[in-house]
Amino acid sequence: MPTIQSSDIWKESGRYEDYGEEMLRIKDRQNREMLYGPTNEELVTEIFRSSIKSYKSLPQLLYHIQWKFRDELRPRFGIMRCREFYMKDAYSFDVDDDEALFSYNKFFLSYLKTFKRLDLSAIPMAADTGPIGGNLSHEFVILADTGESKIYTDKRIFEVSSTKTKLNKESLKKLRDEYEKFYAVTDEKFNKSEFDKKVPKEFRLNTKGIEVGHIFYFGDKYSKPMNASVDHQGKKVFVKMGSYGIGVSRLVGAIIEAKYDDKNEIMKWPLSVAPYECAVIPLVNKNDNSNLDKANRILEFLKNNKIETIIDDTDENFSSKIKKFNLIGIPYQILIGKKTEGDYLEFREIGKNSENLKIEKIVEIINKKKN
Repeated sequence: MPTIQSSDIWKESGRYEDYGEEMLRIKDRQNREMLYGPTNEELVTEIFRSSIKSYKSLPQLLYHIQWKFRDELRPRFGIMRCREFYMKDAYSFDVDDDEALFSYNKFFLSYLKTFKRLDLSAIPMAADTGPIGGNLSHEFVILADTGESKIYTDKRIFEVSSTKTKLNKESLKKLRDEYEKFYAVTDEKFNKSEFDKKVPKEFRLNTKGIEVGHIFYFGDKYSKPMNASVDHQGKKVFVKMGSYGIGVSRLVGAIIEAKYDDKNEIMKWPLSVAPYECAVIPLVNKNDNSNLDKANRILEFLKNNKIETIIDDTDENFSSKIKKFNLIGIPYQILIGKKTEGDYLEFREIGKNSENLKIEKIVEIINKKKN
């Protein structure tokens, strides 16, 4: 979708004047009002209404991944909250509220699974809908001392599991009910008396977090003023819509905040997004290439077993190499130095003690973690 949009569709929805100073407004050479899209509800509604006419084409899900711009009052933490950011947005279109809530709940589960694959414990929290609108919204928040959002929750929410949830209306509703029976809100929706009443003292958690995803249900807020409708049983029906966002560039900062060990200066990327899965770190001797030759053989073996591997063939000293790769954050390391004997290799998961294993066992361990 285009990053620069006409103001016409925003005026049609009624949001052009409501959005505030975060939206960058500009004019082209013909003096037409344009804007740098902070979000795309209007644009995707325009795409839908020009393409879909019958309820038989529903449900529809449209998504894109692109750069956006919001003129943030206080951009902070490098890539954590930027004016320009990379985002995945999806939008759902359904014939009625029942089907639309089914779409909403599917994204609710999908986001829980997505963040689990990223090895993040993201809590779905009731959130304010802000300029997007609607009356149902959840933020997915990970706990972090450096987070900008204040959160208030019941510690028992961490015990809820989504692993057995099936993709049907009953199972998805039950999952959301399981989460929502525990108090969990961001500061915009916090009510102290309600918090004290619903959460026993020993389970109260008041801390900070980082928002990594946000989902909204807003019914016909956009479809009605923009005339996005379908023919259903001889009647004109305005479609029910939801939107679902993950800040891709923000996730990088969020993962670092969650996974970086400041005390020991160790970073560990989750396997699903690590730049490499394993680092081979040999002690290089200018007068003896045996360690480097062995490292190159290991590199080829791991690559042939579909393990993404990098080798450090520089002539830095051994401790400097290890310290460097502890910061780079590749999850597994194979160290080839004085402790390497015969078929056994010094292998370790970053941040843990090393052990001597054969290369076949190392492949088994890494591939098991990937699956």
